[in-house]
Amino acid sequence: MFRSTRRLSTPQSRITLLAMSALLLTGGATFPADSATAAAECTPKEFFVAPDGSDRNKGTKDSAWRTIEHARDHIRDKGLNRSMRCDVVVNLRAGDYPVAKTVDFDDRDSGSGDHDVVYRSYDGPGKARLQGAKPVTGWKEYKDGIYEAKVDKPVYTLFEDGQRATVARYPNRKTETEWGPYLISTIPEPEKEAVRRWLWTEPGVLKPEWDLDHDDASVFVWSGGSWNWFNDVVPIRDVDEAKDQISLKYQTRYAMMNSRSGSRFFLQNSLDFLDQPGEWYMDDEANTVYYKPRGDIKDVKVLAPTVKTILNVAGASADRRVENLTFDGLAFQYSDFVDWYRFGWVDDGDSGYPHKYPEYDRQIEMPRNRFGAITVTNSRDITLKGTHISDTGYHAVYALFANEGLTVRDSLLENIGGDGIKVEGGYPGEGDISHGHLFTNNYFYHYGELLPGDAAGVELMNTSRNEVSYSHFKHSARYGVSLEVRPEVKIEDNYARGNTFKYLRMDEMGLDSSEVGAFYTYGTSNFEPHKIDNHAEQILIGDVINDPSVPDRDSTRGVHMDNGGCSFSFKNIEVGEVLDDKYQGPQDPSPEEPCNTIENANWKDGFDTSKMEYDKIGVLDSFPYAVPGGERR
Repeated sequence: MFRSTRRLSTPQSRITLLAMSALLLTGGATFPADSATAAAECTPKEFFVAPDGSDRNKGTKDSAWRTIEHARDHIRDKGLNRSMRCDVVVNLRAGDYPVAKTVDFDDRDSGSGDHDVVYRSYDGPGKARLQGAKPVTGWKEYKDGIYEAKVDKPVYTLFEDGQRATVARYPNRKTETEWGPYLISTIPEPEKEAVRRWLWTEPGVLKPEWDLDHDDASVFVWSGGSWNWFNDVVPIRDVDEAKDQISLKYQTRYAMMNSRSGSRFFLQNSLDFLDQPGEWYMDDEANTVYYKPRGDIKDVKVLAPTVKTILNVAGASADRRVENLTFDGLAFQYSDFVDWYRFGWVDDGDSGYPHKYPEYDRQIEMPRNRFGAITVTNSRDITLKGTHISDTGYHAVYALFANEGLTVRDSLLENIGGDGIKVEGGYPGEGDISHGHLFTNNYFYHYGELLPGDAAGVELMNTSRNEVSYSHFKHSARYGVSLEVRPEVKIEDNYARGNTFKYLRMDEMGLDSSEVGAFYTYGTSNFEPHKIDNHAEQILIGDVINDPSVPDRDSTRGVHMDNGGCSFSFKNIEVGEVLDDKYQGPQDPSPEEPCNTIENANWKDGFDTSKMEYDKIGVLDSFPYAVPGGERR
């Protein structure tokens, strides 16, 4: 039954309601009542959409529309979302909904009167699938089991029968769940140590027969030498085989060499490298894909992305927000990546805009990379529940700047190109514009597939009063959860305040990086006196073991409080196998003015396992999807 009042304002009140409520909405199921307001029941206005429907139909159960866009426009044009006295519900019947163009919602589509406009999978969680890809057809044999076909535009990831293909690379990938092996960069003389647009290889790596100058080839590199923290994917400008030198089109985040090591890298996207089943090459100029299928090309379905963002929820501005929208039980599958990538600008102030902390230019995504399969900005009280997000080119959910009360719950996020959920608050000292989000009862599995560097299941950047709870994170090159600002930011300008992390499980973390913690913070408080207002409790970290190829390999931790990583209370935390300390960071240097407080953690004496609530850690029994690998707790 639907109610005449339903909005709850804080993560804490919403998680309380979650614990009291049925989590699924299936055909005819009901929203839970808010006992605090004892709201009356109401009858929603309902519409139906189906893959075999028609937008000329009436939008009823027996005469469904075909597209979600038509349902949105009907509600908008008829003013059904103005002065609402009950929710308006759009029921999507089971099946695939191809997305050729991003589906946009803006402030004209908001719910009103504390009611939501709801778009839900009528036949159960994950049954209605919005797919940002289409089949590649017209294959012609090229040679050696390789086929070629035309596509509408260049694409930067590809899928065969629902499994991501690997960009043709050298050296070949070891397995389809690992990122290595790698080559190691060198330098011809010490003066070249700081360069960011030249990369030198060991002698003999670059073959004269390769056509890397004209093949749309690129370098995937963990720049920074032994600092395996971030990835760059940068196009090759030209190659000098005689000097073992590659020139890059753009600068990498860090230099290619430091005092301890060269940088791990591999070369990719050249037809010369296409020699393994499941590999592909994109000829950008000719709009042609070359692919060596895992099976017979006649029997497989190869999909090329059509969009980078499947669903875009964006108000016109921070003063004209989109609000009170719910997406319930929908599946979002397939999205594209970008032609090149670097995290942030290279130097302070490079964005070209004046900021109180120009250093933050290096801590924020560049505008070209501010997107996800689902992108949310200028919003209030947007809910994604029971969703299944998979096979993305980049982040699954990206919340940019002015957002309040975003909820992602009861959702499975798997095979993600970048982060599972990334919240990008604004610049420090310029207003706390991102807060009050709730991410609970979610399972994050195999993320950071295309960008393992800095990948997190949930990454919170300069954002406050959020809750991450009852969730499981599995298989990451880097983090489970991270909370970051910068160490230069004064406490009054730092918005990473009042966050809660609880009942979290993390396994197979830090698989391909260094100086890593499954639970990570950076610059959360670097000035005394520290205010203990972020809280972590009931967290179980299984293992943080990285690949043997990682320089400075013995630097994996369970909890890593990096460079001003203060302001936290830790309570009931257990860390399993690591290669360094279970915890790295300040530990109660001054009882009178602590940086962090720690109570019952297994890196300290006296750890009491009876205080760990193992049966509550991870996703809840009500989680609506089969868990990958069959594990819940």
